[in-house]
Amino acid sequence: MTDKRLLRALAGEPVDRPPFWFMRQAGRYLPEYRATREQAGDFLELCYNPELAEEVTLQPIRRFGMDAAILFADILLLPQALGREVAFRAGEGPVLEPLTRTEDIPEMNAGRLHDHLGPVYETVGRLSNSLPADVALIGFAGAPWTVATYMVEGGSSKDYAAVKGWAFADGEGFGRLIDVLTEATGAYLKQQIRAGAEVVQIFDTWAGALPAAWLEPLVFGPLRRIVADIHESFPDVPVIGFPRGIGAAAERAAEIEGLAGLSVDWATDPRWAAERLQPHLTVQGNLDPRLVVVGGEPMRAAARDILRALAKGPFIFNLGHGIVPETPPEHVGELSDLVRNWKAE
Repeated sequence: MTDKRLLRALAGEPVDRPPFWFMRQAGRYLPEYRATREQAGDFLELCYNPELAEEVTLQPIRRFGMDAAILFADILLLPQALGREVAFRAGEGPVLEPLTRTEDIPEMNAGRLHDHLGPVYETVGRLSNSLPADVALIGFAGAPWTVATYMVEGGSSKDYAAVKGWAFADGEGFGRLIDVLTEATGAYLKQQIRAGAEVVQIFDTWAGALPAAWLEPLVFGPLRRIVADIHESFPDVPVIGFPRGIGAAAERAAEIEGLAGLSVDWATDPRWAAERLQPHLTVQGNLDPRLVVVGGEPMRAAARDILRALAKGPFIFNLGHGIVPETPPEHVGELSDLVRNWKAE
């Protein structure tokens, strides 16, 4: 038993109200974040500065009182730790050295990985001591497929032509990259847990770019292996999966053994999620972040609809993806108050 609502919800235990947190709750919409990022110099410097990364993780907790804080980092720290070049350019986003040949797939080297990511683990350790006693600490990583898309495309993509072309034409060769990323992701998350993370979430942001037949080898299979790897060492640490954009295939994800929670995007009908997903695990989601930009009654009505549909079962209120930079902080505050004061109808 625990007093932390998020952990109770993930264990299927009763809570007085749904716990809540928001993806990208630490970010550019907050003026205090922008000031801290300017102090750091650039985005990667902020990720690798434990004192400043701790500070930006704590900022939304101080302001809005969420039930969980998520480690401030980025999914592309992992390929950088594997030896690939990664940069973030203003107005362009992430830029990577494109991975185009099987022979250039990096080797998994646990010592090098953990040495490079040492500052991230230090941030987790600092947060485990500085968060309020009732706030859970979430660690995270990108899923192998999503991280692979950035590595092969060299950054963001509209059609994923290069990565899908490789995956479809050379399953064995591309599978080697997925295997390396699966092993590295498990090692990374386990080290976050050793440092103090109480929950971990695996973001498969671009899962919806794949045909249904390819979800098993590239999304569900790696997720299943990572969950099993984590639970071999930490059987009581809950894992949340977020394979975004997969529609009704979320039912298959919900059946993955050991998965405690499944985050769903805003296109998922919360009544369908209550009927088809909640019998298997805790559902997390799924307000459209653009509704938080708009605010007012459209935001409140949509949030109440989600709460009515899902709050009767194991549930964590969240967004269907991350807060966008133009979101007014006062709208986040209003949404936080609505969820905090929710009473079952």
